[in-house]
Amino acid sequence: MTILGSRTLQWADEAACAASARALAAAPALAGAYVELHGPLGAGKTTFVRHLLHALGVPGRVKSPTYAVLEPYETPRGPVAHFDFYRFDDPQEWEDAGFREVFAAPGLKLAEWPEKARALLPPADLRVHIVPADDDTRSVSLTALTPRGLELLA
Repeated sequence: MTILGSRTLQWADEAACAASARALAAAPALAGAYVELHGPLGAGKTTFVRHLLHALGVPGRVKSPTYAVLEPYETPRGPVAHFDFYRFDDPQEWEDAGFREVFAAPGLKLAEWPEKARALLPPADLRVHIVPADDDTRSVSLTALTPRGLELLA
C-alpha cells in the first residue's frame, strides 16, 4: 500500500492524547473512514478511541471490545464500529459475526490489533501507531494510505 502522507506527534500526557482525538474528530472525512490503531498492550489505543468517541458525542463509559470484538456506537455524525481483534484467531468468526456487513455499512470503523485480521480487512484510510516511552510519553505516527486518510492528516 502506498503511503500518501504522514505526521509524527508527541503526547506528553493523556491531555495531549485527548487533544489529538478532538482534532481528528473535527475532520469531516472521519465519518466514513477506517482507522487502524497499532501499538503494544498498554500503548493507549483504547484511551485514544475513548477520547475520540467522546469528542464525537458519545456520552458515558467507552468499553474496550477486547472480549466482544465489536462495540457499536451512535454519534450525531453517524455510526461508529470499534473493533478489537486482540483475541481474534478464527477467520470463520469474521463471517459468523457479520463483520463483512459492518465494514460495508456506512460509518466510522476503528480497529485495534488489525494485524490479527489483516487478510479480512479492507485497506485502512489512516494508520495510527502509538509507541510508549519509558517516561509515559507517547510517540504517535499517523500514516495516510488513501485520499480520505490524507484529508484526515490535514
